[in-house]
Amino acid sequence: METKVFDILVVGGGHAGIEAAHIAAQFGLEVGLLSMPGVPLGSTPCNPSIGGVGKGQVVREIDTLGGLMGKIADRSAIHYRTLNESKGYALRSTRVQIDRKRYEKVAEEELAKTGGLSIIRVRVERIERDQGLFCVRGEGRSYPAKKLIVTAGTFLAGRLHLGNEQRDGGRMGHPASLGMGNLFGEVETLPLKFKTGTPPRIERSSIDFSSLREQPSDSKSGTFHWKNEKAKRSCPQRSCFITATNAKTLKIIRDHRAESPLFNGQIQGIGPRYCPSIEDKAYRYPERNTHHIFLEPEGLESKAVYPSGISTSLPKDVQLSFLKTIEGLESVEVLAYGYAVEYDVVNTAKLDLSLEYREIPGLYFAGQVNGTSGYEEAAAQGLVAGINAAHSLLGRKPFRIRRDASYVGVLIDDLVGQKRDEPYRLFTARNENRLYVREDNTFLRMAPYRMGLGLKEDLDTRLKALLEEHEILTDLLDHYVFREKTHGELFRALGLGVQGFSGGGVRLASLVKNPKSDAMNILHKTLERSGLSFSHEVAETVVIGEIYRGYIEKSHREWARQRNLDYAPLKIDALLDSHNISFECKQRIRKAKPETFAQLKKIEGIRPATLATISGRL
Repeated sequence: METKVFDILVVGGGHAGIEAAHIAAQFGLEVGLLSMPGVPLGSTPCNPSIGGVGKGQVVREIDTLGGLMGKIADRSAIHYRTLNESKGYALRSTRVQIDRKRYEKVAEEELAKTGGLSIIRVRVERIERDQGLFCVRGEGRSYPAKKLIVTAGTFLAGRLHLGNEQRDGGRMGHPASLGMGNLFGEVETLPLKFKTGTPPRIERSSIDFSSLREQPSDSKSGTFHWKNEKAKRSCPQRSCFITATNAKTLKIIRDHRAESPLFNGQIQGIGPRYCPSIEDKAYRYPERNTHHIFLEPEGLESKAVYPSGISTSLPKDVQLSFLKTIEGLESVEVLAYGYAVEYDVVNTAKLDLSLEYREIPGLYFAGQVNGTSGYEEAAAQGLVAGINAAHSLLGRKPFRIRRDASYVGVLIDDLVGQKRDEPYRLFTARNENRLYVREDNTFLRMAPYRMGLGLKEDLDTRLKALLEEHEILTDLLDHYVFREKTHGELFRALGLGVQGFSGGGVRLASLVKNPKSDAMNILHKTLERSGLSFSHEVAETVVIGEIYRGYIEKSHREWARQRNLDYAPLKIDALLDSHNISFECKQRIRKAKPETFAQLKKIEGIRPATLATISGRL
C-alpha cells in the first residue's frame, strides 16, 4: 500500500495547531493534523477563558481572517465581559468564560467538517527529512509531507512539578513529547526552558458564595464571530465571583518557601512576568497581602471552579492550607492541585516573518513552543503559519500583516528575529497605534488581508458590504450639516440647545465628537429622521473613528514615514560587503539574517552608527 504524502502536516492539536490545519485546508490542500491520543483538540488546560486585554482584539482578527477561535468561543461561552470600559474605546477588550468540555467538542465538530483535513491520533516519536519531504514517525507508522508545522505547546520535553514530585509531561495526566534535539537535531532551542503554571481546581459545592462579590455576565458585551449578533448567547450564562488572599494566606506561602519548586532550585525555567504565581507575588511584594482571586466556573455541568490569580506549584498540603484561609473557601475541597510545567522553546531568532525556520525551508513553528503565553497568541501564530505554508506550496507571496494595522502583526513582529528571554504576552501597551487598532473596527482593518486570500466567498461578500457601508456613512458624517430652522427640534430632543448653530449651521461630525454629547444617540436620531439605516457595527466604528480622527490621522502620517523605512527590504550580501559597517555588526547581521530594517533594529549589539549608515541607503 502506497503511503499518502500530505501537502502539509501539523504536529499538535492545541489552539495553534487547529488554526493552522483548518486555514491550510481552505486552500484545497491535503492537510494532516497529528495530535497525541487522549488529548482533546483545542483544549484549555489552564484558564477556561478566551480573549482579554489585547487578546479580544486578536480573537476578532483571527475570526475576520477566517479562523476558528471566535466561532468556537461564542458557541461555548458561559460568561461575557468587556474589560477596560472606563479607559476609552481603544483599550476595550472582550473576554469570555467558556465551558471547557463544550469548547473541545465544538472544536472537534468544526475540524471534522473541514474538507481536505485528516485528524491522526498518534504520539510523534521522530521527525526526519527524506528526499525533500518531512517524515513524521510515530507508533510504527510514517507520515510524509511537503511542509511541516510544529505546534507542540508545552509538550516539547515537558517536565511537571508539584511540590517535590516531578514527572515528564506536557500537562498533568498526559506524557511529554521528546525534545527537539531527539526529534529534529538541526533545530535550535533556547538554553533555558520556559515555565508556566496553573492553580488548583476546587469543588463548587464547597464554596460559600454568600459573602463574595458577584460578577454577572454582561449582556451588552459583543460576540466574537462575524456571523453572530452582538447580543447572541449560545449557552446559559453563569456568574463569576471575586474574593482575595489575606495576611494568613501569604504567611503560609512565605513560611513554606523552602518547599517551593520555584525557589528551592528544582525549577530552572523562566516564568511569565505578567502572570506570576502566588509564590512570586508573595516573595516579590512582601509588604502586600491582598491579591484578588476570580472564581470562574469551568462549565455548565462541571463541578470545578478555576480560582484565577493563585497559580502555584507548592506541595498539596500547603495548597490546601492556604486555600482554607481565603474568604468563601474555608471549607474548600480540592479536585486537582496546581502545578508548574517546564518545556523547551524554539529560538525564534531563527524564524522569519512567515514563522518558517530560516535554515530548514518548509518547516514552521507556531504557538507556545515559540515562547508565547496564551491561547490567543498561539491561535494567531497557527493561522499565520498555516496560511504561509499554503502560500509557499502554491507559489504565492508570503502572508504578512503590518503591526500598525493589527495585534496579530504586533505579535509576529515582536516574536521573530530575536531570542526570547521570557514568555511573551500580548497586551494593548505593545501596540503603538492602538487608537486605530480597536475591536470595533476589526472588519475595516482585516478586510484587505482576508480578501487577498481568495477564500470563502460568504465572508468576503460580507466584508465588502461592510466596507461600502462604512464609506457611505463616513461621507455622510462629513457632509451632513444641521440648520437651526430645520433641526431645532432635533437639537432640543438631543439636549443640545440651538445657540451657536444659526447661520451656516454645524456639521454632524462636529456634534458627534463633542465630548459632552452622546455620539451614538446623535447619529441614530439623525439617521432615523432622514429615513436612513446602517448596521450598528458600522455606525459604532464610524462614530469612534470620528472621535479619534485627529489622533489617528497624525499616527497614520507618522507610521507612513516610519513604515517606509522599517519595511524596506535589506540586501544582506550588500551589507556584509560594506566598508562602513564594523566586523562585529556584520557578524550579528550574518547570524540573524534580518529581512527588514525593523528587524535589524532589534538585533542586540547593532551600533547606532550602523543603523544610521544603513538607513541612509534605504
